[in-house]
Amino acid sequence: MYQIKTIGILTSGGDAPGMNAAIRAVTRSAIYHGLNVKGIYRGYKGLISGEIKEFQTQSVSNIIQQGGTILRTARCQEFMTEEGRKIAYENMVKEGIDALVVLGGDGTFTGAKIFANEFNIPVVGVPCTIDNDLCGTDYTIGYDTALNTIVESVDKIRDTANSHERLFFIEVMGRDAGFLALNSALASGAEAAIIPEIVTGEDQLETLIQRGFRKSKNSSIVIVAESDSTGGALGISERLKKEHPEYDARITILGHLQRGGRPSAYDRILASRLGAAAIDALLDEQRNIMVGVVHDDIVYVPFTKAIKDDKPVDAVLMDVLKALSC
Repeated sequence: MYQIKTIGILTSGGDAPGMNAAIRAVTRSAIYHGLNVKGIYRGYKGLISGEIKEFQTQSVSNIIQQGGTILRTARCQEFMTEEGRKIAYENMVKEGIDALVVLGGDGTFTGAKIFANEFNIPVVGVPCTIDNDLCGTDYTIGYDTALNTIVESVDKIRDTANSHERLFFIEVMGRDAGFLALNSALASGAEAAIIPEIVTGEDQLETLIQRGFRKSKNSSIVIVAESDSTGGALGISERLKKEHPEYDARITILGHLQRGGRPSAYDRILASRLGAAAIDALLDEQRNIMVGVVHDDIVYVPFTKAIKDDKPVDAVLMDVLKALSC
């Protein structure tokens, strides 16, 4: 039996609202179960450079409401090499860290899977990404807050769209996943969502023009997921200028404001549950897994499944959006 006495916790990749709530939950749950906790700053980069500090209960006081991550985060090319991971492992041994809890998305978990297999150490992942693109969990920490931020922004943009009778293309984050675009379109009353999972190209744009903007409305909002396959808001707008120069279109790219801000109540609760579940998983001798939530139940998902399988969007929601935008 592998006995765990000290855990290390780190955040890696893009930040997400609720990360601090998860750090708090992992730390306090571990202490509650008699474990020592060490915070690793700047992700895998800090594990290599030795930026490690012992955490107490008070180390995570008054952070549940804060956005970002108190542990900071950084990309780390060196961790992608065997030499870099060997240094990281040596620092773990030096600090007496027996297991890791890593907070992040697919890139974070890909590195964690390789690291755990190479050195036979327990690693548990907590899904923190606004993209909501990890398979095996209904929701990831940060997604709900980002969704609310987008909806609030679209509500404000609509005031201008209505006043000037314009068509707005609003680009949201998500990389190759359309969850933010589709659901923010539904929640904000947008006329369409252009997402990478259902790329209809010019047909979707033409449908928007014919059914929405041209026939019955003096303004329209279209949410576009950032993606090479969709072309993003700039690509869609350029096509509109060529095909329908009679329309006055504007572009808004919401950008990194979607990552910031105080986490929503849902994200704080989800982060608290998953953070505590990560410690339960380690105590149950689980390793190389992500903790997630499916139908409101905690589940353990192998890293391989979480990062390799494509998480589908709900096609029914696309039909709902089309029906409500007529």
